[in-house]
Amino acid sequence: MRETRKGREARGTREAESGADEPTDLWPGAPPSRIEDYAVVSDLQTAALIGRDGSMDWLCLPRFDSSASFAALLGGPEAGRWRIAPLAGGVCTHRAYRDDTMVLETLWETDEGTVRVIDFMPVRQTQPDIVRIVEGVSGRVEMGVELVVRFDYGRVVPWVRHSGGRWVAVAGPDSLWLDTPVALRGENLRSRAEISVGAGDRIPFVLTWAPSYEPEPRRYDPERALADTDRYWSEWVGHCTYDGRYGAAVRRSLLVLKSLTYAPSGGIAAAATTSLPEQVGGPRNWDYRYCWLRDAAFTLQALTGGGYTDEAKAWRDWLLRAVAGDPKDLQIMYSLTGRRRLAETELEWLPGYEGSRPVRVGNEAAGQFQLDVYGELLDGLHSAREAGLAGDDDAWTLQCLLTDHLESVWREKDSSLWEVRGPRQHFVHSKVMAWVGLDRMISTAERSGLSAPLDRWRATRDAIHDEVCERGFDAERNTFTQYYGSRGLDAALLLIPRVGFLPPEDPRVVGTVDAVRRELCQDGFVLRYRTDADPTGEHGTVDGLPGDEGAFLACSFWLADALALTGRTDEARELFERLLEVRNDVGLLSEEWDPVARRHLGNTPQAFSHVGLINTALTLDRGPAHSATGSPTQSAR
Repeated sequence: MRETRKGREARGTREAESGADEPTDLWPGAPPSRIEDYAVVSDLQTAALIGRDGSMDWLCLPRFDSSASFAALLGGPEAGRWRIAPLAGGVCTHRAYRDDTMVLETLWETDEGTVRVIDFMPVRQTQPDIVRIVEGVSGRVEMGVELVVRFDYGRVVPWVRHSGGRWVAVAGPDSLWLDTPVALRGENLRSRAEISVGAGDRIPFVLTWAPSYEPEPRRYDPERALADTDRYWSEWVGHCTYDGRYGAAVRRSLLVLKSLTYAPSGGIAAAATTSLPEQVGGPRNWDYRYCWLRDAAFTLQALTGGGYTDEAKAWRDWLLRAVAGDPKDLQIMYSLTGRRRLAETELEWLPGYEGSRPVRVGNEAAGQFQLDVYGELLDGLHSAREAGLAGDDDAWTLQCLLTDHLESVWREKDSSLWEVRGPRQHFVHSKVMAWVGLDRMISTAERSGLSAPLDRWRATRDAIHDEVCERGFDAERNTFTQYYGSRGLDAALLLIPRVGFLPPEDPRVVGTVDAVRRELCQDGFVLRYRTDADPTGEHGTVDGLPGDEGAFLACSFWLADALALTGRTDEARELFERLLEVRNDVGLLSEEWDPVARRHLGNTPQAFSHVGLINTALTLDRGPAHSATGSPTQSAR
């Protein structure tokens, strides 16, 4: 490694990042990254997003749901980023995760030579570290380094100094410590360096977060950290029991689920980001750095299907801790630790991703009444028991209390699986999931001999089934509807055969699948529902929000499942393989897909999308029986 003249002049200086001049960019005219341009690295406490241009644009410290220290994703470079790239600029030539790990390698081939950047986060369960190693492959490449730290989502400019040979940024409760042989200089509230990298050079950067009021964190050897991180992920993925046709895709999706796991509690974040838009420039921007109960059954099925019973047990135990208490206080989501208060606020100083405002932190939907969550929770705990995770008396007592409460509220209107912010309705999927909750409790009690009021539960289950088939079905069009009295559709109706509400061969199921394909598909991908006015004209916009959204990837996987269940396996496989093509270059999926612009939308990487990928792969390889979380013919009426 050879420093340029400016780097040598800066060595040994002690400066604050300051300056009156307007910031100048080392890479002038660089376009912003698209959502699909990002890869993720994680240490099972938090995660960083790194673009194809070598810029780390999103990092919350010390947890997934902490405030961001790098928020360029939502506010541009001045909101914080860490870029390492050739001064010539541009995007990389190639990048990939090293084998089945979460170690990212990014390669640039330039006229002067070739250079590689290795990015990872050591899994240490202490203070989080980000390690970046610049490796010269051939020739000599002039590289730029720019570190812009802005605590509190781009709002707080830290005091930057040098202490004991380390670069240090401090503000309020946060501090970041950088260990590197490269001398960074302060320039216009940024820290910068230019370095010349020759073949065989390996230049490390280790950035460590610590509370500002605690002692200086210990230094960590980057090469040892790389070997340890490689070993951790390789050993973890080695426990995967899936050996089917889609092995590489399933393993990568399992790695994503693991990467979104907050190891201290076992909770799994829905995504690593907040406020990435469902429509570029629109207001449908939400914070997904929390744990949704609705994901429970599908996630447990994906984890156990891949052989990860320890992770499934940790997720099950998180569920039980989070929902403990009075059943009427059940929320649809919680923090990573099980905290209930998730107050939603808007960060007015951030312009949002490509101008998509507002930028939100917290999620107001935590306070909504969503009837389906009882069914999803009880189905998830049933799935855990079926997978061999032992239950206990306290868990069964809690499940019985939740079921008793479900009996008293199932006739109420709710805000649905999709957390609409319009009027409550009698959403059909919500009623179906109320049926599922009772069905799973009845099944568990029957099989295990546990004490339960079975006659009463069976009567309630049958009453829900009768009402849904009478009030939620449009006989003229031969399809279930989004809510009672609506002529609209909902992609969640595709789950009716999967959860066992009706058998797949029932004409009402086949008619519903066909109606979704006809009315909710765009270029073969599935919309959650139509966001325009309800066709009856009676209720206005169903979700109470302006704007539109893309195709929802989890729903598209549900369609593939439904096609397989109804005997159209070739069509299911064709759709599944089209969905695989939507993944970005390192195998990641966001929440949604824009079939027109052909780009990712929504928060990323999205756990629900990857759960869908895993479960559909299992269905296609192991047969439709895997897809049903219940018994598809048990309660057909």
